[in-house]
Amino acid sequence: MGTAVGGDRAVPRYVQIADEIVQQIRAGVLKPGDMVPSESELVDRYGVSGGTIRKAMVEVRASGLVETRHGKGSLVKARPPVRHRSSDRFRRSHRKGGKAAYLAESEQAGATAKVSVLFIGPADAPDDIADRLDVEPGTKVLARRRLYFRNGTPVETATSYLPWDVVKDIPELFAENPGPGGIYARLEDDGHVFAEFVETLQARPASKAESSELALSPGAPVVHLIRDAVTEEGRVVEVCDTLMAADQFVFSYRIPAAD
Repeated sequence: MGTAVGGDRAVPRYVQIADEIVQQIRAGVLKPGDMVPSESELVDRYGVSGGTIRKAMVEVRASGLVETRHGKGSLVKARPPVRHRSSDRFRRSHRKGGKAAYLAESEQAGATAKVSVLFIGPADAPDDIADRLDVEPGTKVLARRRLYFRNGTPVETATSYLPWDVVKDIPELFAENPGPGGIYARLEDDGHVFAEFVETLQARPASKAESSELALSPGAPVVHLIRDAVTEEGRVVEVCDTLMAADQFVFSYRIPAAD
C-alpha cells in the first residue's frame, strides 16, 4: 500500500511515517542524542519497502530535527534555536558592556558560546565585497574568518572584510581577540561611529563543504547573510559574509510603520 486516505485526498505512506517520526522527536519519545531507528528497523516496524523508508527520512531530515552522520545513521539534534534579534543585537549598550553581538545573543538564549578564529590577514576583495566597500575588485582588505559554536556545536561561519586604510592603525583588529565588545567597539573607539547595519538574507541548501564545516546533513538548509556596517558619514567600514545553520536561528525584526 503506497498511500492512505486522509479527508478527501490520499496521503503518501512515506509522509505518514515521516510525520510520525517527527512527532516522536517533538514529544520526546526520541530524545536529543538518540539515534533514529535504522532503515531495516523501520521497514520491519511499518511493513513497507526500504525505498519508502528512505523517502520518509528525506522528509524527516528536511524538518531540521535530525542530522545524518556518514556510516552511523540519523541522530536527533540536541540544540534549540538561538533567537537572532536584528533590532537588538547591535545595540551600542552591548558593545559598551563588553559583549560582541554573538556572545550577547547566546547569553540571552542561555547557551554557551565559543568563537574559533580561522584566519586573520590581508586579502584581495572579491567583486561583490569590493562593490559594497566601494573599492576596486582585488583591493587589499583585512579579512577575519571565524567559526562560531554554541554548546560545542558549530552553528555559523563569518568572514569580515574591512578597508585597509581603516584598519591599518587599529592593531586590535589584527588580533584573535579584538577586546571587549568585538571589532565594532574597536572601530567606534577609533572614531567610526555606526549609524546602521544593513542585512541581506537568502535561504539555500548547504554545499558539501559547508555541510561538513557546520556538521549538517548534506543539503541541509542554511541562511546566507551579508551585512554592511555603515558609519554616520555613510561609509561602509565592514562587510560581514555569514553562513548560518537555518535550524539554529529565528530572525526577529522590528519594522517601523510610520514614514
